[in-house]
Amino acid sequence: MSQTIRFANAQQFTFHQSLKQRVKEYFDQKGLSSNGGMRMIGKGLFWILAYLGPLTLLITVPMPWWAAMLVFVWLGIALAGIGMGVMHDACHNSFSDKAWINRLFASSIYMIGGNKFSWKMQHNVYHHTYTNIHGADEDIAGMALLRFDKHQPLRPVHRFQHLYAPLLYSMMTLSFYVKDVRQAIRWSMAKGPHFVFQQMTKLITGKLIYFGVLLVLPLMLSPLSWITVLAGFLVVNLVAGFIMAIVFQLAHVVEGADQPLPDDKGLMDNSWAVHQLQTTANFSPGNRLLTWYLGGLNYQVEHHLFPNISHIHYPAIARIVRETAAEFGYGYNTFPSMALAVNSHLRTLKAYGRS
Repeated sequence: MSQTIRFANAQQFTFHQSLKQRVKEYFDQKGLSSNGGMRMIGKGLFWILAYLGPLTLLITVPMPWWAAMLVFVWLGIALAGIGMGVMHDACHNSFSDKAWINRLFASSIYMIGGNKFSWKMQHNVYHHTYTNIHGADEDIAGMALLRFDKHQPLRPVHRFQHLYAPLLYSMMTLSFYVKDVRQAIRWSMAKGPHFVFQQMTKLITGKLIYFGVLLVLPLMLSPLSWITVLAGFLVVNLVAGFIMAIVFQLAHVVEGADQPLPDDKGLMDNSWAVHQLQTTANFSPGNRLLTWYLGGLNYQVEHHLFPNISHIHYPAIARIVRETAAEFGYGYNTFPSMALAVNSHLRTLKAYGRS
């Protein structure tokens, strides 16, 4: 379906051009690079050490099972920090102005069990281009038990999805083990057998490294029992999966985030930039600590309009986006707090499960 969709509302192009010019003027006046630079490199090294350090202690230092579980919980928090605050920017090439640094830190996706090729295709290409469009954005495709897309078939079980969805969100990183393989094969087939082999080799190698570091090494070297290690491995994935999944859902499956459809010719009513405004939402815009931990993913409007700008600049350019949108008469979706965004998300799931 994505091959036929076009954003062709010429009357709205002025908004996007004006917005880009104003954001460019901001960086020019401040003498800033739109990339993250040394601030992002420092942040990336912090999160990687915050993960590898406790993991090393877990393997080498004897501790009771309950203390080990606390370390496993922290490892899940750290992996989510890597995914949102490091890998995400690097995969968008906004981490640094040097390509090799972007590639290096983008490879941190293997630390959370994902695959770089599959992520870039699903997230960078399809999600960012066709946000919230049925049949084109796999981020709202959900599963048999979840209905994120109001145009998707309604099942009786969806009536209760607002109750059990948070439990399924914890399975996000675990789902990478199956979903990545399916996506990598499907999206690499068009480039020939050699490319398929190349991507599958990278995918399998990445999965082996992930299991080796987080599961095999603790089983072989840790003084902990194998039951504790297996339970800890599950805890790490459940914690990291839940944090990342709920944050991603608060951007697009909330009240105010539309899910428009193209007409019979594949044309959307709005231009691409206006479409991003109407399908995306922010939350907790003034919370600096949350913004730092989430990698700016609470500024999803700015991220979708400027995915190649590092998240460290989102609070500053948010004012420009908000004022420009108001000047042109377009809405700007935002929730003052994360709690209000979560409540809106649950209400949306309840509504999508019953109509």
